This record gives sequence, C-alpha cells and structure tokens, in this order.
Amino acid sequence: MEQKRKVIPPVYFFLTLVSMAALQWLLPLARIVTPPISYAGIVLIVAGMWLGGHAFRGFSKAGTPVVPFERSTVLVTDGSYRITRNPMYVGMVMILAGIALLLGTVGPWLPIPIFVWVIRSRFILGEERFLEELFGQQYLEYKSRVRRWL
Repeated sequence: MEQKRKVIPPVYFFLTLVSMAALQWLLPLARIVTPPISYAGIVLIVAGMWLGGHAFRGFSKAGTPVVPFERSTVLVTDGSYRITRNPMYVGMVMILAGIALLLGTVGPWLPIPIFVWVIRSRFILGEERFLEELFGQQYLEYKSRVRRWL
C-alpha cells in the first residue's frame, strides 16, 4: 500500500514566497511603501524568525514532534505559546509581511491571506481537534486563555 505524502507548512511558505516574487517582478502593481519606511520589514522578518525559532526550540525542549502530522506527546503552553497557540505559523506570516513591506508594492501582499487561509484550513483546525482529543480539558483550558493568532 502506497503511503500518501503530505505537504508540510514550510512548503506552502516557500510557494507563497515564490508567488510574492512573481507578482513583484512579473506583474508590478502600485508602490505603497518606499524606503526608508519599507526597511521596517526587516524588523518583522527578524521578529518572525525569532518567534518561529523560539517555538521550535520549545517543542524540541519538551521532546514533542514539530511535524503537524505526528502524535504530540506534550502540550506546550509556555514561552511563545503563552501569547499565541500557533507561534510558528504567526512567525511565518510575520516573515511574509516583512518581505512584502520591504518590496513595497501591492502585489506581494496578495498571496499572504491565501497562505493564512491554507494554514488555517489544512493544519490549524485539524491540529486543534487532535489536541482536544489528545489532551482534553487541559487543551480546552489553554485554548480559552490563548488566542489562535495574536
């Protein structure tokens, strides 16, 4: 029996980056932000990398898998998980927004809501159901205290 390969979030992140670049160079739209203001994108990129990396390290430290389709062994609720239930995804969105801000035109912003929708529908909703089944009341309490995004 052939095992179906699942596409993981970093693949969607990369595809969104490619789409952003394509829109920037192949279909240039109105410039909405210019330097030096556009350089604020660097701050978003660094913050997104820090947030995602901090969350990844939290999973590693707790000894639970990072891959969305693997069975969690621990409910991580400390560190960056105190401010968002999805710091890795929030970090990815921050990086994408930072890049769009750096590029300064309308086009690179267009794929970002699609990325958010894909991540929410293909990963977050399923992960939430899985965590609720696995951790029950502990997860429900955490979910009531901490927002999905920010």
